[in-house]
Amino acid sequence: MDKVWDYAPAPESRDIANLKPSYRMFVDGQFVEGSGEPLKSINPGTEEVLAEVSTASGADVDKAVKAARRAYDRVWGKMPGAERAKYIFRIARLMQERGRELAVLESLDNGKPIKESRDVDVPTAASHFFYHAGWADKLGYAGLGPDPRPLGVAGQVIPWNFPLLMAAWKIAPALACGNTVVLKPAETTPLTALVLAEICQQADLPPGVVNILPGAGDVGAAVVNHPDVNKVAFTGSTEVGKIIQSSLAGTGKKLTLELGGKAANIVFDDAPLDQAVEGIVNGIFFNQGHVCCAGSRLLVQESIAEELLEKLRYRVSTLRVGDPLDKNTDIGAINSAEQLARIRELTEAGDAEGADRWTSSCPLPDKGFYFAPTVFSNVHQAMRIVREEIFGPVLSVLTFRTPDEAVAKANNTPYGLSAGIWTDKGSRILWMAQRLRAGVVWANTFNRFDPTAPFGGYQESGFGREGGRAGLEGYLNV
Repeated sequence: MDKVWDYAPAPESRDIANLKPSYRMFVDGQFVEGSGEPLKSINPGTEEVLAEVSTASGADVDKAVKAARRAYDRVWGKMPGAERAKYIFRIARLMQERGRELAVLESLDNGKPIKESRDVDVPTAASHFFYHAGWADKLGYAGLGPDPRPLGVAGQVIPWNFPLLMAAWKIAPALACGNTVVLKPAETTPLTALVLAEICQQADLPPGVVNILPGAGDVGAAVVNHPDVNKVAFTGSTEVGKIIQSSLAGTGKKLTLELGGKAANIVFDDAPLDQAVEGIVNGIFFNQGHVCCAGSRLLVQESIAEELLEKLRYRVSTLRVGDPLDKNTDIGAINSAEQLARIRELTEAGDAEGADRWTSSCPLPDKGFYFAPTVFSNVHQAMRIVREEIFGPVLSVLTFRTPDEAVAKANNTPYGLSAGIWTDKGSRILWMAQRLRAGVVWANTFNRFDPTAPFGGYQESGFGREGGRAGLEGYLNV
């Protein structure tokens, strides 16, 4: 009789998160009650209420911006870069020291698997602070002019898919360049941003340099449109990005937008197929597909399509969906009931339009927001599942015959955030990369992030770059 191998549960202790029953907003170096309507943060893995969170009102936004302006004028904007760097380094070290706590809290609040929070989100967030601390006293050598100056107060709005990492992505370069910050975390995932505020306190960051205001879209709009904010950085949906760009037209505020995506992951017939399958799985099922640069459109050369699909389905069938705090979990919970409904709507559209649907037979937990990994084949470019960002663990597979056809299909999208190329030929990689309209092109890998590399998109994926030397420009007057 064949043995059946299975994984025993390997839960991480939720006690490590030091979860509090309530959290308050962070303004001028202090945690204070907001005058907005409190919100309840939900654990998407169990649907339980994690904590009550105080939210900001318009008056609170005004207080936070005034505190940020005061800190900029009196302390942070005047401080030598080498001194600013010490604070930013200290924040990075404290994030490392509290890394396990942050990872568990992130998985509880967001629903992503603990192994991703622990091995990707928290280390990369700390890396952004380390990297940008190194730039703080070297801005004159960044190729942006001999004496680049900070802009002033940065208003930043971040999404729910990488709550801590996006906060680091935004705050670290702003501080390194001498700006102060008012940040609005996502409504469904405010908790790690508020622990990052605790870390700012621990690091003795001067009051007002970083302010964190939980709340819904109205708080984000108040931050973005405040007359004393000099720079706006937004990561989120293309629809909201368009509203922000329209509202800021003519104001003179500097703007960076990192928006949606519908990335093509392109596999040629000479690609190492087993390696490509791992990259495809990472490209779309990492973080439940809640990734703006997810490889949600798989383009496969026709001659290998059948073989690749067979390998892919087998590999996806081995993915474990379940408790985000179990170290064996590959795919955690969808972040909210609203997002789960959106994923279901679009997959039902795929069914209605005649695509062939294959869904993993993996068991799903009885409670929580879960969706089994799904692959659609026999799709064409007019289908909604190919055109619209699903933001979930759903892959659409198309085929192509020639490199020119691959480029045409990959570029047949209003987005332009990322792309992947799988081939054995270096010359083909370079030829394709020159022709793909995408801000980031990965070759024989996918979803690799590094604070030293700029990230951003074209077309409806936004504009401006974050990370790397190029990302500094968005926070400097050059």
